[in-house]
Amino acid sequence: MKVLQFPLARITIGFVLGILSAYYCNPIPELVFGSLLVAFVSLCFCYFWSVKKTYNSLFFGINTAFLSFCIGATALIVHTDSFQKSNYIHNTSLFEKDHLIRVTIREKLKNSVTNYRYIALIEQVNQQKQTGKIVLNIRKDSLNLPFEIGTNLQIKGTLYPNNPPNNPNQFDYSKYLANKQIYAQIYANADAIQKGSKLEKDIWYYTARLRTKIIRNLEKNHFHKTELDVAVALILGQQQDISPEIIRDYQYAGAVHILSVSGLHIGFILMFLTAVLKPIPNTRKGSFIKLLLILISLWLFGILAGLAPSVVRSVTMFSFVAIGNHLRRSVNIYHTLLVSILLILLFQPTFLFDVGFQLSYVALFFIVWLQPLLAGIWIPKNKVLTYIWDIITVTFAAQIGTFPLSIYYFHQFPGLFFATNLVVIPLLSLIMILGVVVMLLAALNCVPYFLSKALEWSIFYLNKIINTIASLEQFIIHDIAFNWYFMMSFYLLIVSCILWFKKPSFNKLIGVGIAIIITQIVVLENQWKIQNEHEWIVFNAKKTTLITERKGKQVTVFAADNVLKTASKNNVLTTYLVGNYSTLTAKKKLGNIAYFKGEKILIVDSLCSFPKDISPDILVLTQSARLNLERVLHTMKPKMVVADGSNFKSLLKIWKATCQQQKIPFHATAEKGFYRLQ
Repeated sequence: MKVLQFPLARITIGFVLGILSAYYCNPIPELVFGSLLVAFVSLCFCYFWSVKKTYNSLFFGINTAFLSFCIGATALIVHTDSFQKSNYIHNTSLFEKDHLIRVTIREKLKNSVTNYRYIALIEQVNQQKQTGKIVLNIRKDSLNLPFEIGTNLQIKGTLYPNNPPNNPNQFDYSKYLANKQIYAQIYANADAIQKGSKLEKDIWYYTARLRTKIIRNLEKNHFHKTELDVAVALILGQQQDISPEIIRDYQYAGAVHILSVSGLHIGFILMFLTAVLKPIPNTRKGSFIKLLLILISLWLFGILAGLAPSVVRSVTMFSFVAIGNHLRRSVNIYHTLLVSILLILLFQPTFLFDVGFQLSYVALFFIVWLQPLLAGIWIPKNKVLTYIWDIITVTFAAQIGTFPLSIYYFHQFPGLFFATNLVVIPLLSLIMILGVVVMLLAALNCVPYFLSKALEWSIFYLNKIINTIASLEQFIIHDIAFNWYFMMSFYLLIVSCILWFKKPSFNKLIGVGIAIIITQIVVLENQWKIQNEHEWIVFNAKKTTLITERKGKQVTVFAADNVLKTASKNNVLTTYLVGNYSTLTAKKKLGNIAYFKGEKILIVDSLCSFPKDISPDILVLTQSARLNLERVLHTMKPKMVVADGSNFKSLLKIWKATCQQQKIPFHATAEKGFYRLQ
């Protein structure tokens, strides 16, 4: 791959590896800073040595790669809030009792059923300076209207740390928040909140005000709510108010990427700006004015869209494209991608772990690398056919590149993504151009009715098309089991096949064969591992009891009758089955006695009807069983007590204290997550 021969590519790879090592290894900051100093001194020594003597490119290259690695690790540590002494994560008392916490609202999140949700910046705790981001949840029934961005609040409350998922193979929301430098949440009612008299009028405040102004002006034009929510997502990058049904339709149709502002959207905007500024003469001064206006417009749009990772990446990349056009030079797209990656990750290293960031760059790389090869397979003579063929090849290249990554994260595949993109991309170009014009006019309090209605009807028909395609669920493959090793082996196979396809040779054919063998080994090793596993799990299910036993790929579920009837639709159980490549083979009503690998398990529910002379190894308490636990423990002497999510919290505290007195381990799934026997 010629791209790997670019010095910038090797520097970027070293930089990214440095970020990854610091993220997963969690090294001591002093060690990282010391390594950075050593790398810098070593590179300087290497440079001066090469000036005086024969140049040693290998030694210089190794030093450069090591320095890039250290810079990557340093960048992550410097930009990780938890390493700062002023961050609230170091104040453990905040998680134990109420404090007076002063915050500033920075960003509005998607509301839950009961709460308004925001990202807020902590300013002070009990009049002492403290920093850090939190998720702020405010009860809807205690507050009529949401707060503005920039509002100062003083809240009396306790912080709650982000907990890992309570059931196996579930999405780790706490890790997702930690990647955004958010380590806790706070819940508050109106009586615990005191609103400040001043607003924090920074760039976030003004962009939020502008978005609100645009939305209100469109609402005055009787813009339908459903279409308005989609328009705000497509043009302004704000997805908070889109209904779950609309998002699901776009996911099933393979078009969810257009709801997040990305390179496709910024590309349309750049084309629109270039067309609008065409009357400016291409003199030296005129060209510079064009460039300046384009860069300002792109970054103002990025700020307006909330500076999401996909927006920052796209605006950065197309800024370099615009600069290259201004300099009258052929822009090397690989260099553009690499420079944008370096710049973005230098200031926001945690963007590397954002799913949208990963998908965007992988899609762009494969479009640039693979699409020209696919386009050369057939050269249509008709302009319409050429346009359609270009859409097909771009879509296919992006889909091939993102296929393993999207299956790994989302475990589903939309089979009609070709048909969707053939229709959606031409319509989206019209919507983007029309949408930018309408939004600009709305910001100026002047929205012609015919333009707003044209935009509304365009989005209405877009939603209709997406809904029609999504309704063909037989083309949607759900619940695909796929792990990290599968993803990497599939990428190895895809890359080796493309390398051979671009320029066939015997050595590259051997590479394809090796990739196939590695993929088969990964699949067989995974099957062997799953087949030899045997586990018994108590899940953390609210207000109910859910227990499974898995032997290889066969899973038996134990639960009450009402739970067994809907077991195939239970999200907790479905996620577990997909994560373990298993199928539900049996459903059994939950009894009082169970056995697992010689362990005797007693399950006690609210009826408390169980054999009194039994001596279980494990005691499982469910349905808030009313029993004298101290007497039961003294009589039965179990090795472990487990309480699932169907129990009252007040009882869990009592049971925990009782077990501590008896020196018997106690596992509450609501606190520690699911319980597993292997």
